[in-house]
Amino acid sequence: MTVYERIRVEPISGALGAEISGVDVAGELDAATIGEIRQALLEHLVIFFRDQELSVARHKSFTRRFGDIFVHPNYQLGQEDKEMVYLLRRPGDTSVAGEKWHADTTMTATPPMGAILHALKVAEYGGDTLFANQYLAYEALSDGMKEMLDGLKAVHSDIRVAGPQSDVNAKRSSQVRDDANWRPTVNAHPIVSVHPETVRKCLFVNPVYTMHIEGMTEAESGPILNFLYDHQCRPEFTCRFGWKPGSIAFWDNRCTVHLAVHDVFDRVRHMQRTQIAG
Repeated sequence: MTVYERIRVEPISGALGAEISGVDVAGELDAATIGEIRQALLEHLVIFFRDQELSVARHKSFTRRFGDIFVHPNYQLGQEDKEMVYLLRRPGDTSVAGEKWHADTTMTATPPMGAILHALKVAEYGGDTLFANQYLAYEALSDGMKEMLDGLKAVHSDIRVAGPQSDVNAKRSSQVRDDANWRPTVNAHPIVSVHPETVRKCLFVNPVYTMHIEGMTEAESGPILNFLYDHQCRPEFTCRFGWKPGSIAFWDNRCTVHLAVHDVFDRVRHMQRTQIAG
């Protein structure tokens, strides 16, 4: 475990996740502090901050300390600020963004390396977010399965989560593009990815964006992918984070999947999120 001098790091589970304290992310942080935050992210895969006051400008400034801001193609609805995504749930919504296990925006040619989500308004209870460690998911596979997956790619598309055919906007307050000019974004990625910083192998599939294994039909690749979807979120690979106003979650999108628990239906939930380019 790394010894930290500028921040306090307290793990929240055996699989992944740590709460970071002793730092104001809205402040002017020096390079050494940013370096320790990045190291904590690499070590724990998802890190959390409490009681943070973060304006849009400071949220984006903090994000840029880790890379360029990724502009999400499906949340471009004519707004002036294209870099910030607002995730809103209102009473009566029957669906919420992110309620199935996924990594973010994996249909792009270079998926985001991470995301920083800040809670503006949340319910007194419920609405937790679950995260799962995809290093552990890969390492727990049998040698035979690892050998079979080696070299295979999966095709990813956003056809289930945007566009007029998805019908998601009728169910939730967080709206996405569904205009007639929308076209799906489709790219293939290795099923077993090598993290560019840790050089560890991890699974890189998810049931939201992954469509089929390249070179196979959906029917042929379905049993393999369905096994991986069930396997990648086994309880021993996960942590759970309970939100409060001012909380921040910062996750490594390259080696985790996550899920928003939709268990509070009569409260408003308002979050703001940036993503970091891969």
